[in-house]
Amino acid sequence: AATMLLNLYVKRSNLNRKPSPVQRDVEIKFINDFPFIETEDQKTAWEEISQDMSLSTPMDRLLCGDVGFGKTEIAMRAAFRCVLGGKRVAVLAPTTLLANQHFASFNNRMNPHGILIDVVSRLQSKKGLDLIKIKILNNNNDVLIGTHSLLNDHSYLANIGLLIIDEEHRFGVSQKEKIKQFKTSIDVLSMSATPIPRSLNLALSGIYSISLLQTPPLMRFPIITHIKLFDEIIIRDAILFEVSRGGQVYFVHNNIQSIKSCSDRLRKLLPHQNIQNIHGKEAARTIENKMEKFISGSIDVLVATSIIEVGIDVPNANCIIINNAHLFGLSQLYQMRGRVGRSHRQAYAYLFL
Repeated sequence: AATMLLNLYVKRSNLNRKPSPVQRDVEIKFINDFPFIETEDQKTAWEEISQDMSLSTPMDRLLCGDVGFGKTEIAMRAAFRCVLGGKRVAVLAPTTLLANQHFASFNNRMNPHGILIDVVSRLQSKKGLDLIKIKILNNNNDVLIGTHSLLNDHSYLANIGLLIIDEEHRFGVSQKEKIKQFKTSIDVLSMSATPIPRSLNLALSGIYSISLLQTPPLMRFPIITHIKLFDEIIIRDAILFEVSRGGQVYFVHNNIQSIKSCSDRLRKLLPHQNIQNIHGKEAARTIENKMEKFISGSIDVLVATSIIEVGIDVPNANCIIINNAHLFGLSQLYQMRGRVGRSHRQAYAYLFL
């Protein structure tokens, strides 16, 4: 595998591709529309990526930053420049939920500038997917977001200039092989909150370039984390506190067989709260409906498996309770804890053993 990666690196470093042209005035207007104050790290990361995209060799950069530190904004700036240069962008996400989240973010930010965004997911009908292919043929798509299914159909990848990969370590071996084959002559920007050691090693040895986002956004508080033995009183008090201040709660119970009985137990403990459960074996439409209800605020407590680990951004949810936390890996705990603390409100994480 290491030899293959080195060969790919050598091949890419010898390739020439047309640099993405810089339209400074248009880019400045897009950057100024960013609704938050950018951190110094975001400025530096964008300068580094901007420099990469102006070279004649393809970019291969790892953008590493904590959950909620602004990686998506930097990725959107890279996508914006690529589209201005007449090329399309593919955004690869490990889950349908994250693909939909990215679609909402990219659409809100880029659609006002006339950039056309579409999403490919298992929630769509064949008719809907065929319509997207027609759009691509007619040059009516600039950014296509989706799961690994994007790589299964070459018609999705026509005229791609930039590939953005979110949490590459979440993809399987066969999917990574497809990504490698697809990578040859295009710009690649990988994003991760918890990169695997191999990615870091490649970055440190100079095969990948790396940009770090280490500064939290303004007014962001560190998440207060408690590690406890299972205790219903603490769980009840934590949920009541969060709901009383108008917030919502994630309760992670990573066992599909017993998730319903866990939810029933919580309902007995908290009879006045709206408690729903969600897991990956449910129908895609059911998952989407429940997530929409949670995002809209009509569910107080969402009892979920680790399906919520990647990418769901609900600023009103600022408490997460993780049951049997000792059964998760460190990067999983880190990702799940990052689901909260995405607003200006103090967030809490409870890890129960």
